[in-house]
Amino acid sequence: MATQPSKELETFENPYPERDYHIHMEVPEFTCLCPKTGQPDFATLILDYIPDQKCVELKSLKMYMWSYRNEGAFHEAVTNHILNDLVAATHPRFMRLTAKFYVRGGIFTNVVAEHRKIGWQPAPHVELTAFEANSNTRG
Repeated sequence: MATQPSKELETFENPYPERDYHIHMEVPEFTCLCPKTGQPDFATLILDYIPDQKCVELKSLKMYMWSYRNEGAFHEAVTNHILNDLVAATHPRFMRLTAKFYVRGGIFTNVVAEHRKIGWQPAPHVELTAFEANSNTRG
């Protein structure tokens, strides 16, 4: 078992590269340091992507996120740097990283960064009927 953080992002072959599908991940315990004060900054990172040929492996993603724990970075810089690394590793059709930083100095900060593969267009959204909770239960 790894006991040290790592900047290496491992990938695996997309099992359904012929299909656009959405992968959603949440990292609720992201930590880095404020580059001005050295105080810890805490955030929830939300990763949404449509893979092409590669998907990111979860354990390596966890170790990668851990690697920022003792690094100083502005919110905008760390969000975009993480997105760049993930795009370089996976070459997705689409990827969005949302960083929701907890309050510091009375201010919440959210940073959203996106990548789109050149030429990729999402399929049109299909609106399905919404059903009430327990609508199939007879009572």
